[in-house]
Amino acid sequence: MAGPLGETPRRAVEALVEREGEPWVVERCLDVLMRGDVDATFLRGLSGRHAQHVLEGHEGGVEGYWPRVWALRAMLYCWAARQAPAVVTCLGDESWRVREMALRVATRREVVDAIPQAKELLDDPVARVRRAATDFLDAR
Repeated sequence: MAGPLGETPRRAVEALVEREGEPWVVERCLDVLMRGDVDATFLRGLSGRHAQHVLEGHEGGVEGYWPRVWALRAMLYCWAARQAPAVVTCLGDESWRVREMALRVATRREVVDAIPQAKELLDDPVARVRRAATDFLDAR
């Protein structure tokens, strides 16, 4: 899926890191996931016009799942070990999209503290989450 100006999600995160710095991106991810604090500049940088739609209150607005999904997806490309607890917390999110993305991050970033919840997610009602849990556990 293309991000701002047709960029890939990876390139969008790289552009944010280049412009704002890695610590800023890491902290914005944590703000979204742990504090529910959504920075409009951060969201627009990650998802361009899609973010604007959410910022205007559509698709659940900033309280919906998209900001959490995008913050987790950013962790695929910009990572600090202190983000691991947020990833583990997101495995219990009400949104399957958030759980799935948290598993993808846990797999790439080798978040071993996610193993107990990943085992539980093998029984998730959503097939994509079950598949992501299997992928995570198989990678261990």
